[in-house]
Amino acid sequence: MPEIPLEISVTDTAAALRGPDPRPLLLDCRTPDEYATAKIAGAVLIPMQDLPERIGELAAHKEAPLIVHCHHGMRSLRVAKWLRDQGFSLVQSMRGGIDAWTDEVDPSVPKY
Repeated sequence: MPEIPLEISVTDTAAALRGPDPRPLLLDCRTPDEYATAKIAGAVLIPMQDLPERIGELAAHKEAPLIVHCHHGMRSLRVAKWLRDQGFSLVQSMRGGIDAWTDEVDPSVPKY
């Protein structure tokens, strides 16, 4: 199986989330305060610093599409690289983060 790109655009993420199964799990790696300020419907919050001890919660998605997002795309890129090292071969980072999501997909999501 060819390796998928490490990053995915917000528009491709939106299409994947409304597309046919298997739909990706959208993982938000921001802080709880950031999540309370702005969130993408359906995203699961596991802050980056909590991921090592909570990785078991993602076990069912080890062989399934998984898209990580943060505020601007830097933390999610680190998380996606780390998850690939843990065997999650279909994980991608949403380029531009929730900021780009607001600009290009859903302007109702607050910017901060």
